[in-house]
Amino acid sequence: MSKRYGETPAVDDVSFGVRPGEIVGLLGPNGAGKTTIIQMVLGVLEPTSGAITVDGLDLASHRSRALERTNVAAAYSPLPGNLTVTENLRVFGMLHGVRGLSRRIDEVLAEYQLERFRDTRCGVLSSGETARASLAKSALNRPRLLLLDEPTASLDPATADDIRSGVRARVAGESCAVLWTSHNMREVEQVCDRVMFLSHGRVLLEGDPRALPAQHGRATLEELFIAVAREPLEWEGSA
Repeated sequence: MSKRYGETPAVDDVSFGVRPGEIVGLLGPNGAGKTTIIQMVLGVLEPTSGAITVDGLDLASHRSRALERTNVAAAYSPLPGNLTVTENLRVFGMLHGVRGLSRRIDEVLAEYQLERFRDTRCGVLSSGETARASLAKSALNRPRLLLLDEPTASLDPATADDIRSGVRARVAGESCAVLWTSHNMREVEQVCDRVMFLSHGRVLLEGDPRALPAQHGRATLEELFIAVAREPLEWEGSA
């Protein structure tokens, strides 16, 4: 898929898949095209060219059915603060066509330890509580594809570790596919099965985050990230 604004490519002929039960890290500096890719997968932006399929459904021709199988949690896009946790879950559950919604809300409130906050407005939750509420929302429809855009940003280490463990358990239990963006390379090594390094809208490197650095002469994933971000032209054709 590609996305252009006039003559400027935001995403330039990117092609990839995420298998059920797999967590794929989408990495790159700010402006690399990560958010544009996520917005295209969510149907917020229309690709200039190319196609997107979710669980075998073409997004362009089966939009509603494809998006019923997708969900997202993003650190910098919190739930509406004037609604309570339960009200938010009900609104988003209705948008996703979740059946037995009241029962499902009770289930995700328990799963994410939010029962005592069910009648609390989201705008007064702490960062950790907000992150859990966003993940509870993203679990409502048991998505086949889950998009996580920096889900642990600004969280303390203990809360972030709980979030990562919860996502791994969810993937193992429901065999959903996860596309995960993060600037925390230790986190990426811990949770991701595969990573793609993006720069200027193109995938430059792809592979196992634990093996990729040594394959390219770097000691750590963070060193490799910095090298790719600073000198992307040197890595063209490496993927």
